Amino acid sequence: MTQPTETTGRMKRSPDHEDEILDVRGHRDPDRNRLTPVVQLPPQTALTVVDALSGLVRAAHREEGERPTPAGEPKRAQVFEEGDVFMLEPPFPGFFADRYLMDFYDTAARDICSRMHLHTGLRFVRMMTGPDTTIRVSSLSPITVRPSTGRFAPLSCFADDLPGTPDGVRRERHNVIVPPNSWVDMQIPRGVSHQFNAVGPNAVIDSVHPEESIETLREGMSGYRMMAQTIFLAKDRSPAATCADTGAPETPPPR
Repeated sequence: MTQPTETTGRMKRSPDHEDEILDVRGHRDPDRNRLTPVVQLPPQTALTVVDALSGLVRAAHREEGERPTPAGEPKRAQVFEEGDVFMLEPPFPGFFADRYLMDFYDTAARDICSRMHLHTGLRFVRMMTGPDTTIRVSSLSPITVRPSTGRFAPLSCFADDLPGTPDGVRRERHNVIVPPNSWVDMQIPRGVSHQFNAVGPNAVIDSVHPEESIETLREGMSGYRMMAQTIFLAKDRSPAATCADTGAPETPPPR
């Protein structure tokens, strides 16, 4: 099994820059993401779960609009490229982790894909879909799909070309499709590229950042923001057509 590569020192040129770009030509993932199929649910059950969690995010954003967070305090309702976010559980002294919920944007409705990116700390992500919705998970390295512990239909796994690369540069992108009414877990090592795009209205992420406060200290940030530890691997976002393909269902997943 590939052992994780520790990234030492500061990974960002400017710790407070929320849109820092890393040249995709030189990036090599130090490890691979690992995806575990968890469970597939009846459509109405899946929709109930997704609606309940995304409802918390929407309520938090309404609250932020009505009563903005005072200056100097962490804003718990934030916006990511993939969706609106609510920091459900903030870190505190002695517990260097936070947890957030993300209400996915519908890529098809917005006609835009989120960018490939990496983080300066590791992540644990649970992705949940409801009816008529898939999530395309992508990386510049093959994604290890672990065996399911229960009944789970085979996942569609395929490779294509990363869009938006500089002229004359080709980077292979590896993709796994999370089907409707499904839960999957994903372990994202520090510094490993990844990209999430939901197609459909019913998708949510429950994510834990076990190194969030440590990152804040390591990066020398002047304030606590969930976005600040993200480094993008593309300058611009691409049209929805570049992340809408779901590949061939019979494609075997990498192990």
